[in-house]
Amino acid sequence: MFDTIKKLVNAFGPSGCEQRVAEVITHMIKNRVDEIYTDAMGNLIAVKRGTGRKIMLAAHMDEIGLIVSHIDEKGFLRFGTVGGVSPLLALGKRVVFGNGTTGVVWYEESLENMKDAKPDKMYIDIGARSREQAGEMVEIGDMAVFAGEPVEQNGRVISKALDDRVGCAVLAELAMKHPETDNEIYYVFTAQEEVGLRGARTAAFGIMPDLALAIDVTRTGDTPSCPHRPVVLGEGPAVKVKDSSVIAHPRIRERLVDCAKENGIPFQLEVLERGGTDAGSIHITAGGIPTGAVSIPARFIHSPAEMIDLKDAENAVKLLEAFVKTR
Repeated sequence: MFDTIKKLVNAFGPSGCEQRVAEVITHMIKNRVDEIYTDAMGNLIAVKRGTGRKIMLAAHMDEIGLIVSHIDEKGFLRFGTVGGVSPLLALGKRVVFGNGTTGVVWYEESLENMKDAKPDKMYIDIGARSREQAGEMVEIGDMAVFAGEPVEQNGRVISKALDDRVGCAVLAELAMKHPETDNEIYYVFTAQEEVGLRGARTAAFGIMPDLALAIDVTRTGDTPSCPHRPVVLGEGPAVKVKDSSVIAHPRIRERLVDCAKENGIPFQLEVLERGGTDAGSIHITAGGIPTGAVSIPARFIHSPAEMIDLKDAENAVKLLEAFVKTR
């Protein structure tokens, strides 16, 4: 599982630029599915044909990032955010552009209070000496993502972009296992989730599945003085009850719980007070699609160093395998 996650998190893929992630996934699973294609929104869709129900499994490929909005006369880059990037968490971090250019995020020296650190008071330094030199390295509209190699430690993974490359890894591992089922399975690796759950909406409309699951990360309640949440790292994948974007369909939620209990798979129940997943757009598409979600517990979401437990991801694969086999 770690090798799969490593390949995926190392692929450059901010929202709207997911092609390299799609290429990695395609290489992994193309020989284990009956059809694989990319739609107009950039969603990667892999199909295992069957005569039973059409089941859509969705995990998003995109990661949060920064976008160049201006290059000043000294070659410093002003930027906006792509998705939910905290300026404070970005400070002092290295970022990398799609062409390999590396920069450092910093703040204007006149800033007196770090709480006032906003993108319009910050910049990216790529080591350029002038606007002309910087313009040879990057252009307005180029995107950057956090830099850093994933680390496995004590059975846990620390990396950028685990939201939601770990979900993509779970689906890729499931596709490679090629579970025996009469159901028709659509493995959907979605685009632009971080900027409004966009890709999943068009994919669901195109597929028109009988039911769907979103696979994403969720926040934990097991770090010092954090808000009260029932989810703990390492205690199993979480079956979603509710978040800001969806109330999970009761039959989907109950079937997931039954599958976990029948197969001895550890699981947790998730009620998330804020945030959402692709389930939020899928369930209101085309007259309504019964939708649920399986979440991988994660610490430090939307930071350059998110953390998950490998056992949670591995058990998520087992849970989804049991689920897609149900009649």
